[in-house]
Amino acid sequence: MQANDPKLKSFIATTPESHFPIQNLPYGIFSTGADPTLRAGIAIGDSVLDLAILADADLLPVPSEIFRSGSLNQFVALGHATWRATRDAVSQLLRDDNPVLRDNRALRANALLPQDHVTLHLPIDIAGYTDFYSSKEHATNVGSMFRDPENALLPNWLHIPIGYNGRASSVVVSGTDLHRPKGQLKLPDADAPIFASSRKLDFELETGFFVGQPNALGEPIDIDVAEQHIFGMVLLNDWSARDLQQWEYVPLGPFNSKSFGTSISPWVVTMEALEPFRVASPAQQPAPLPYLQQHTDNGYDIALEVTLTAAEDKSGLPQTICKTNFKAMYWTMAQQLAHHTVSGCNTKVGDLMGSGTISGSTPDAFGSLLELTKNGQKPLTLADGVQRGFIQDGDEIAMTGWCQGDGYRVGFGSVSGKILPSR
Repeated sequence: MQANDPKLKSFIATTPESHFPIQNLPYGIFSTGADPTLRAGIAIGDSVLDLAILADADLLPVPSEIFRSGSLNQFVALGHATWRATRDAVSQLLRDDNPVLRDNRALRANALLPQDHVTLHLPIDIAGYTDFYSSKEHATNVGSMFRDPENALLPNWLHIPIGYNGRASSVVVSGTDLHRPKGQLKLPDADAPIFASSRKLDFELETGFFVGQPNALGEPIDIDVAEQHIFGMVLLNDWSARDLQQWEYVPLGPFNSKSFGTSISPWVVTMEALEPFRVASPAQQPAPLPYLQQHTDNGYDIALEVTLTAAEDKSGLPQTICKTNFKAMYWTMAQQLAHHTVSGCNTKVGDLMGSGTISGSTPDAFGSLLELTKNGQKPLTLADGVQRGFIQDGDEIAMTGWCQGDGYRVGFGSVSGKILPSR
């Protein structure tokens, strides 16, 4: 059986709702209280498989020091053949009919750890971070809010995957709390800006992909091979201070309104695991220029949800405020990478590319509070009558996503973060 076969079963039991069945096998970086060394692991069910331990036992095609390097970068740099060989080897070891790991109690005790006993870290040392603006629904909603709805999309939007360079230094792993940012904002009736804490703090529901195969300076990546340069995907929350953003974004785009923090999920789901969920992306009209024209389906069917846990809600229960799907994205990852490099821009292993806010066509599918609450004018009503126009101090935002297979899911886990008061 191939590693993506829906009939595969592992000796480690998983439920149909588990994000980490044997068909997934995402990579991450973890440590434990007993061993603070940062090392690579794979999620399987509720466990983490220590790849360095398996490599020490000569069960993987990669030296164990690669998995003890503190990030996935050295492993990713080994390329496609190694990614596939490693995933295949792990898949074989985890199968219910393979006794090598299943029946070796000592090896299992060392190599398999409960997920709730480990600390997860940033999976990759991020060389650079670019965020795109690729959902037509989101761009239309925002353009309609701040410009004439008849001209919601700027003239270039249907021709170019719009993007900007963000701050790799402030990308953090899920569970990292962030302080409310301060900066310049201009109140509607004021003649001049003030310096203050953001009053319109928002989330942006996104995914991100990591560059796995770099390109040299001056050598663009052709769209037909672009996905071969992608290692895998994560969930991404590009936190946004909307009031800072509205004042600063003309003419060069977001700056302090975004750079204070971007959260990603800890497990990197490989493109190979996502392959069964490839779908056609939305029709593009007008047709893109030739270097952006796709010759295969480059969309992915990934269900996405966002929850908000309000600080004053005594139940402490998260409230679902958004449900959408990645397959609605107008510009694909392949187009984003092809456009990013068409100028001759080089990429590096570990570069992170954000999708941009993912919004669907219905109000409950909008991927930001800016859209869900009409810029705070129509607040959401949560449990116990709690209302939210934008994020308040103490609120926690969590995002999750998965691909639905036949009796199994290939999931991303979650990315979460709490907002603390300004410093």
